[in-house]
Amino acid sequence: MENVLLSIGHGYCAQELARQLGPGWRVIGTTRSPARAAALRDAGVEPVIWPSGDLDPALAKATHVLSSVPPGPEGDPVVAALRPALMAASKLRWVGYLSTTGVYGDHAGGWVSEDTPPAPMTERGQARLSAERAWAGLGLPLHIFRLAGIYGPGRAPFDQIRDGTARRIVKPGQVFSRIHVEDIAQVLAASMAAPAPGAIYNLADDEPAAPQDVIGFAARLLNLPAPPEIPLEAAGLGPMARGFYAESKRVGNDRIKTDLGICLRYPDYREGLAAILAADQKQHG
Repeated sequence: MENVLLSIGHGYCAQELARQLGPGWRVIGTTRSPARAAALRDAGVEPVIWPSGDLDPALAKATHVLSSVPPGPEGDPVVAALRPALMAASKLRWVGYLSTTGVYGDHAGGWVSEDTPPAPMTERGQARLSAERAWAGLGLPLHIFRLAGIYGPGRAPFDQIRDGTARRIVKPGQVFSRIHVEDIAQVLAASMAAPAPGAIYNLADDEPAAPQDVIGFAARLLNLPAPPEIPLEAAGLGPMARGFYAESKRVGNDRIKTDLGICLRYPDYREGLAAILAADQKQHG
């Protein structure tokens, strides 16, 4: 049977997945922008304009569906718009939903695993947990991926350090977990190769770290001075960023290793940032 991935909201992570899947896969990706459809086609992805277009024909062909679409004020927009078509999609062997480790809430720097009961503190985390439950209610072969902070090419702090806009905001005891986009894609591909409907996976690297440490290391890689440290109280953050700092936890990743056999390409932010910079310097000379 032909492998057909329908990627709903074909963004940063899904694009890397499509690159890693390679030959033997037909990838259909949705975009809101007709202008962006050409770029998807150039990357070997069949574009579909959605939600303005009809996704039912693609769903009827799909053996795999990945949703990267965040919830909106009224809940998960994909479930709301496509519930009947999703439930009627007879070829589906795997469905993936990209969620966030924000569903765990604050653990004062302690460790969480997939067995930790969700207790989101922010509206964003609460909306993601509601979306997870909406997808689970469809009765599909669902796999939930709870992503830590995503970084990778084009999403690293180097440009901000160079132009002087990077900030090292300090909250004592604060730690975050991160995950490189290539490792997200390899986990998704491994899950697609060995479906386990109902599975939940944390996607994080091996080393949670304070955000100021990451910025400091990136500055050292550039041989530039690190930005001065700014206490959180003096940073003047907006509500969304303040909510980000309201939660501190270390995200455990044992399950992707034991169940899916994952060996992280970038087990910590130092290896990941060094590789991103090396590739950028090679490309631009």
